[in-house]
Amino acid sequence: MEPIQEVPDLSAYLAADDVIDHHDPLVRETAALLAEGLHEPHEYAEVAYEYVRDAIPHSFDSGDPRVSWRASDVLEQRNGICYAKSHALTALLRARGIPAGLCYQRLTEDDGSDPALHGLIALRLPRVDRWIRLDPRGNRPGVDTRFSLTVERLAFPVRPELGECDYPMVHAAPQPAVVACLRAAPDSSGIVLPTELSGAAAG
Repeated sequence: MEPIQEVPDLSAYLAADDVIDHHDPLVRETAALLAEGLHEPHEYAEVAYEYVRDAIPHSFDSGDPRVSWRASDVLEQRNGICYAKSHALTALLRARGIPAGLCYQRLTEDDGSDPALHGLIALRLPRVDRWIRLDPRGNRPGVDTRFSLTVERLAFPVRPELGECDYPMVHAAPQPAVVACLRAAPDSSGIVLPTELSGAAAG
């Protein structure tokens, strides 16, 4: 699937806001530490990706009851579900001048029931004239995500026969329903995941 840039101006994918808060000192400090000794943007992108994937456990895997949604909080608490981890990785990339945005998939159980929105990211690197999707969800038995600039290594390849889909848009800001579900949850077991992107065309 070829990701589609939502906002024509690429600077939108470098902006900071209340969720992708890469102006926060912790985000800047973490980005600087990860970048030490590296010279190429793709090297930093891979290190940042692996840091978020591996050093920040997915809350549903670890059982951590805390709910994080702001990038700086994800880095501080070292926890988050897919949306939160995507916010953190996007912030770390933007902090080093790498355009990055949010992407989503609609996934289901193996019988097609219980649809839910899954979050991941896309980035643009110098010398690579396209958006590249990466999934920082975190690995577990049956899930093997990797940093790749050629072949997508996502956590969950979609199964259209079950009603699953990739939403092709690369969003400059997190979708409101995603942030709302995190902010409303009393703990990680109480997160009610959105089931789809309203009004969005699937890829």
